[in-house]
Amino acid sequence: MRTVFVGAGQVSVETAKALSEKGHEVVIIENNKDKIDELSEEMDCSFLLGDGSHPQILCEVSPNQTDFLFCLTNSDQANVIASLIGHSLGFKRIVTSITDPQFESICHELGLMDTIIPSRTVTRYLVDMVSGSENIDPSSVIKDEARLFMLVVAEEEAVTAIELDLPEAARAICYYREGEFSLVDDTEPFVVGDEVVILTDSKHLAELKKRWPSTVVAQDSDEPKE
Repeated sequence: MRTVFVGAGQVSVETAKALSEKGHEVVIIENNKDKIDELSEEMDCSFLLGDGSHPQILCEVSPNQTDFLFCLTNSDQANVIASLIGHSLGFKRIVTSITDPQFESICHELGLMDTIIPSRTVTRYLVDMVSGSENIDPSSVIKDEARLFMLVVAEEEAVTAIELDLPEAARAICYYREGEFSLVDDTEPFVVGDEVVILTDSKHLAELKKRWPSTVVAQDSDEPKE
């Protein structure tokens, strides 16, 4: 796998080190030369000096040959811009980090479905810890040919789960409406903007992706990501 990071913050550096140790090709784009000089002495990866939200810089890291583009600077705006430019340049998968939840819905409207809010992830983990809940890695339950697929409901799809006309081995199991989790009720229609999670056999992924191109897919960690 080939991964490009925009920004050399702590998350980027630690993730890049872990990927490099596993034999993955890693490139870090950073606009601070002193930081690059410092990191290049301790990391076995490539560096590119420049602004990762600039088209010319992103073109230099060969978008068509890159499996992941992680936009992890300390600026939400820079991450969103870099992600949008990366999308237009043909990066296969783009992950956008934001700190302000107000950007989340905007990112989804722009087709940036792999949007993460680090503080939210940490908060959930700590709350679960205090509550005594076990944190289950999705890869431990999504096995064999099972896959999770998430779609965002468009205006013409504001129908019930049954009327979505999903493949035989696919079921809508839950959805998020304005960030709130709910289980699917087959008699209740979805509304525009709902994020619907579908459990499906992997054989239906191509069909689902054709209907909903901008998606998030979870699968067994032993296989390469879609």
